[in-house]
Amino acid sequence: MRSTDLSTPATVGADQDSRRQVAVTVLGLGAMGRALARAFLTAGHPTTVWNRTSGRADDLVASGAVAAADAEAAVSASRLVVVCVADNDAVRAVLDPVRGALRGRVLVNLTSTTPEQARLTADWAAEHGIEYLDGAIMVPTSMIGDAAALVLYSGSRPAFDRYQASLAAIAGDGDYLGPDAGLASVYDVGMLDIFFTGMTGFLHAAALVGADGISAGAFLPYAQRIGALVQQTMVELAADVDQRRYPGDQDNLEMELAAIEHIVEASAARGIATALPRLVQSAVEDAIARGHAQDGFSSVVEALRAGS
Repeated sequence: MRSTDLSTPATVGADQDSRRQVAVTVLGLGAMGRALARAFLTAGHPTTVWNRTSGRADDLVASGAVAAADAEAAVSASRLVVVCVADNDAVRAVLDPVRGALRGRVLVNLTSTTPEQARLTADWAAEHGIEYLDGAIMVPTSMIGDAAALVLYSGSRPAFDRYQASLAAIAGDGDYLGPDAGLASVYDVGMLDIFFTGMTGFLHAAALVGADGISAGAFLPYAQRIGALVQQTMVELAADVDQRRYPGDQDNLEMELAAIEHIVEASAARGIATALPRLVQSAVEDAIARGHAQDGFSSVVEALRAGS
């Protein structure tokens, strides 16, 4: 299907790939914003860029981008507007003054925000006649434009359907999660929760075994094996959590608490910080206090849900 983007230059041939006919504006030229703009350029999109501080667009302009004089000119150049700035406050500082120019356009916010902030921005956009998509970039800048890159989207389904092919320029794997604009951010913080706690767990273990002279490299193959086991176990944990059933026929919290206490004791004996294993210990103890002593480890979710 051919694009009907009114901002597409007339010189673009009608027989070209539809996504190449879509003009796009990128607001914000930090490391991620620059990567996004370059990916759109590489895919053949007429690309307008703008940044609050000058000097960051020079190499993009040399590659074919148009540097707008101000944010309003940048927004006016394209029907598809992508914003990627430092935080939610920066989003509003950039967009509030140009809300009139944004009316009738599609705004894709790829700034990292909380679910609550995303929903408030969606309400603001609806109030001003702006179609809104919130996005969560789940890869580093080096992967932007890669077919294996993942970006999660939520918000306006019509906007996603209209520009899905164009957005594929920045990430081949673009998943639409639903009309609630906060969903992309919900998935984002959930995935990052696993990522950062997982990395911290490995680093704590590396410090623990390192105190006995074992290098992280020597420990790595064993860490990877236990990591693979965790990945397999998540399938069972997800089923337990959704069904709120926590079978303890193969293990139970009373047994597992003893192993967790060993981690705390061994860490303390070596002068290694105990905050992380003590946090796990506290959650398990709370679940036991709630009557889950003979249930499986998945029952810890009940203590976490209670805000312990």
